[in-house]
Amino acid sequence: MSATLLTARAPRLPLRPLLALDAVVTGANGLAYALLAGPLGRLLGVGRTPLLVLGVMLAGYGAAVGALAARRQPAAALVMAVIEINCAWVALSLLSLFLWFEPTTAGLVWIPAQAAVVAAFAVLQWAARGSRGQ
Repeated sequence: MSATLLTARAPRLPLRPLLALDAVVTGANGLAYALLAGPLGRLLGVGRTPLLVLGVMLAGYGAAVGALAARRQPAAALVMAVIEINCAWVALSLLSLFLWFEPTTAGLVWIPAQAAVVAAFAVLQWAARGSRGQ
């Protein structure tokens, strides 16, 4: 193998669009949780009040991530905070299945599925952090 092949870098993903997509998905999820807390709570086996609180928090977090995505050069520390918060969300989502909630079958599918999406955002954002031409 040539040294060129060994040292070639994979192209980096653009960070700002990843942050923007994260903001849209998180914000939409948050609005759905907040506005439909009763029906979604029953469907997922999560209480109305926790889902309402999570929804409001997610809508605010989505707005904050959207504001970060709108910056020409998102601050590295804030990008890392988003990645770390996303990782914490994944861990807490999975723990919630056993510690706090009594999910229905739909909840047993939805909670890990949304955690997987958030994990994918964290991994892609980690890979894209510090890239130029965002």
